[in-house]
Amino acid sequence: MTEIKKILFPCDMSENTSKIVPYVLSFSESYKSEICVLHVVHDLQKWGKAYIPHASMDVFQKEAIEGAAKVLERICEEQFPGHPRLEKRIVSGDPATEILKTIESEDIDLVVIGTHGRKGLEHVIFGSVAENVVKKAAVPVLTINPYKV
Repeated sequence: MTEIKKILFPCDMSENTSKIVPYVLSFSESYKSEICVLHVVHDLQKWGKAYIPHASMDVFQKEAIEGAAKVLERICEEQFPGHPRLEKRIVSGDPATEILKTIESEDIDLVVIGTHGRKGLEHVIFGSVAENVVKKAAVPVLTINPYKV
């Protein structure tokens, strides 16, 4: 039987988070796995280099990370109450890239990720984090469409 010791749950902190958590918990309980909840704050530096002073952007990025940490803490308290093996991580960068880095650096065995179901031009412009992770991850990735569960 395959061992799943560590599950990565990339959390976008949307209202759909609560629809995906039961799947994360189910796998964690079945395999007695640790859960790593990851939130990636977009690297705002790439958007503001041309017209926003560097110091202002640094402050804004720091505040975004601090705010995300508070929200992630609340989500984990509400969605994973008393889970014995829960790790929370906030990183900054491109979401798909940071998820893939975390898979490698944290020895992740399974990723459980939600999809947003973007279509058409929106999908072409923004792409899909889940799609990129599925294509490039070296571990199994369970995708969940929160609009169908």
